[in-house]
Amino acid sequence: MNKNELISAVAEKADLSKQQANGAVDAVFEVLSEAMAKGDDVRLVGFGTFAVSHRAASKGRNPSTGAEVDIPARNVPKFTPGKGLKDAVNTK
Repeated sequence: MNKNELISAVAEKADLSKQQANGAVDAVFEVLSEAMAKGDDVRLVGFGTFAVSHRAASKGRNPSTGAEVDIPARNVPKFTPGKGLKDAVNTK
C-alpha cells in the first residue's frame, strides 16, 4: 500500500473526502516526525511504538576499493510493533 492508497482507505473508513483524509494523514506523519525529531517516543497502544535510537560512530569499508571509511554517529527512527498489530498480522 502506498500513500495514495492509504489516503483512499482512510477516506472510505472515516467517511471523509479524499482531500480531508489527505490532510489527516499528512498531519499524523508531521506530528510523528516532529515528536521523534525532539527525541520523544510515540506510543500507540495496540499498534506499536515509534522511537529514536542512537547509532554510534563506526568504521566501515568501501566494498569496491577496500578503503576504510568513517561512518558518523546519528539518530535513526525505530518502530516496535505492539501486541494488537502482531496479532492482527498473524490472524488467518
